[in-house]
Amino acid sequence: MPGPRARREPLPAGGPVSLRWKIALTVTAVSCAVAAVLGVLVHNVVARQTVNEVRKEIHKQLDDAVAGYEYGTSTSGDRIELDPAELPGPLKELVAGGEWGSMVGSRRGEPVMWAAAPADGRPLAVWSGYGGTRDRLEAIDTAILGSALLAAGLVTLAGIFLATGISRRLSGTAQVARRISEGDLDARVGMAPGRGGRGGRDEVRDVAGALDSMAASLQSRLETEKRFTADVAHELRTPLTGMVAAAGLLPEGRPKEMINDRLQALRSLTEDLLEISRLDAGAEHAELTRCELGPLVERAVRGTGLAADVHVRQDAVVETDRRRLDRILANLIANAHRHGRPPVEVTVDGPRIEVRDHGDGYPRELIEQGPQRFRTGDPGRGRGHGLGLTIALGQAQVLGVDVLFTNAPEGGARTILRLPSG
Repeated sequence: MPGPRARREPLPAGGPVSLRWKIALTVTAVSCAVAAVLGVLVHNVVARQTVNEVRKEIHKQLDDAVAGYEYGTSTSGDRIELDPAELPGPLKELVAGGEWGSMVGSRRGEPVMWAAAPADGRPLAVWSGYGGTRDRLEAIDTAILGSALLAAGLVTLAGIFLATGISRRLSGTAQVARRISEGDLDARVGMAPGRGGRGGRDEVRDVAGALDSMAASLQSRLETEKRFTADVAHELRTPLTGMVAAAGLLPEGRPKEMINDRLQALRSLTEDLLEISRLDAGAEHAELTRCELGPLVERAVRGTGLAADVHVRQDAVVETDRRRLDRILANLIANAHRHGRPPVEVTVDGPRIEVRDHGDGYPRELIEQGPQRFRTGDPGRGRGHGLGLTIALGQAQVLGVDVLFTNAPEGGARTILRLPSG
C-alpha cells in the first residue's frame, strides 16, 4: 500500500533547458563547426588546384611569348602585349626587379589572369580570361555550402533523435523515482541492467536497474518495519491489559498514580501503533457525511481539552468523516502544544483549515520529507515518538485531504488542510 503523502513547498517556476535540447544544441553546434572547417579546407584545396591549373597554362603561354620575343617575333599577337597599360602595378614592380610572375587582374572591365616577364627592361605580358574560372569556383563554393548545410542538418536530426530517445528513457526513470518518493513503492522502470546493442554498455539501463533495485530494497525494509510495528502493537496489548488490571488492585496512593500514569502513556503508544498498522494495511475506510466545517472544527477543538483559538473566516459544507477529522485536528493541536508555543490558532477559510503555533516552526527535514514515525526531527521541539503527525497524515489520506507542512513567514509551525468540497 502506498504510504501517506504530504504536499511540500512548491519549487520555483522555470528551470534549465532539458537534457534533450542540450544534447541537440551541442550536436548542432559541433556539426556546424565541423561542416564550416571542412568547407573552408575543401574550398582552399579546390581553389588552389584550379588557380594553379590556370597559372600553369598562362605561364606556358608566357614562355612561348618570351621565346618569340627573343627570336624577334612580333609581340602584338592575340593576348600578348609589351608593357600594357592595364597590367597590375604589383606585377609591374615584380617584373622591374627582373622576375616573372602572375596574378588576377582586369582588362577592359573583364577579369583576367595576367602573366609577365622582363623583356629589354619592359614587361612582356600575356593574359587569359578568368571569368569562367571564377564562376566555376563560385559554383564549387555553392555546392560545398549546400553539402555542408545538408550534412549539418542530417547530423542535427540524428542528434535530436538520439537525444529524444535518451531523454525519454531518463524522463521515465525520473517519473518512477518521483512516484517512489511519493509513496508508490510498487513503481518500477522495468529496464533490467545489462549491456546495450552490439556489446556496448547502456548507462541509462544501468541507472534504471539500480533504481528498481533500490525501490525493491526500500519496499522490503518498509514492509519489514510495518510488520514489526503491527506485531509489537498486538504483542503489547495483551500484557498491557493485564498490567492495567493488576494496577487497579494496588492501594490508593502516589505509587499507584505514577504506575497508572506510565501505563496510560504506554496504552496511548500501543493504540497509536495499532492505528498506524491499520493505516499501513489499508484497513481504514472513511464514512463520509455532509456537514458544516466551521461548527465541526469548533467541536473538535473543544474536545481536545487544549487551548486553541478558532477563527471561522468563511464556512463551507464538506463531505468528511467527523471522527477521523477530529483525530487529525487533535493530533495537530497536541503537536503544536507539545513542540511549539502558544497561542495555537485554528483558522477555517472555506474548505481549508490552518493549524498554527508560534514556536520555532517545523524542522527543515520534516517540511522536505514529511513526518517520519519514531522521529521527532529537531530535538529542540521536544520529546516524542513521532507518531502523532504520521497518524494525522495517514488519516488525511483516507479522507482525501491534501496536507501541507510549512512555517509561517513571521515564525511558527503551520499545517494546512485542504478538504474536498461537499
